Amino acid sequence: MSTAAVLRSEWIKIRTLRGAVWSLLAGFVLTVGFAVATNAAIGDSEADNADFDALHSVFIGLNLGQIAAIAFGTTAMSSEYQGGAIRASLTAVPNRSLFYAAKLTNVAGPALALGLVTTLVSFLGGSAFMGDAAPNLGDGNALRAVVGGAVYLALMALFAAGLTALLRSGVAVLSILIPFILVVSMVLGEASGSLADYLPDRAGQQVLYADPPGDLSPPAGLAVTALWAGAATLAGWWSLRRRDA
Repeated sequence: MSTAAVLRSEWIKIRTLRGAVWSLLAGFVLTVGFAVATNAAIGDSEADNADFDALHSVFIGLNLGQIAAIAFGTTAMSSEYQGGAIRASLTAVPNRSLFYAAKLTNVAGPALALGLVTTLVSFLGGSAFMGDAAPNLGDGNALRAVVGGAVYLALMALFAAGLTALLRSGVAVLSILIPFILVVSMVLGEASGSLADYLPDRAGQQVLYADPPGDLSPPAGLAVTALWAGAATLAGWWSLRRRDA
């Protein structure tokens, strides 16, 4: 099969997976809904607080959206390991590297595209309730956060997809990543300071702040998350190449 045909077939697979599609939609709803609800509640009451970061406030829902991105990447990849589907896939596409690259492309593309819509709507919806404290989309930091937030969601989806290819179990990956993101990363961040800034979620989210609280700059934080995603996808590729279907 040609590269275009493989990409098309993998896209058809992913868009017909209800779990994958619902994960993306849930990411949009949760991110935007939480951002709007939170900023509607606080309004401009925090404007005089020196520690208040208005830019981060409009993206606060991304803490939930990243879980949906992880679920999307996991579901898209784990479907191959249910009912022996991987054997049929590799029979149709014997070139495992091409198959894997096509799968990852169809994970990253939708995650990035919907991520851009999600971060933009979250920004507009959240800032609508902040009055004079609202960040301006024309500001360099705001535009960086909108684009960088979408890139972050795509990287987390790839991170999850790579781990799923390595472990061959969506349940195992979700059981590891979701508690880690929601609990372990937060605890480590409180306990170990700068070392926790290099965890994939904390590093990537530096891009959402006007004044990042960690040691990493926003571009460096995204680069760290990209390294985590790259390591996971390489490990998944190694597993797919070396292990029997």
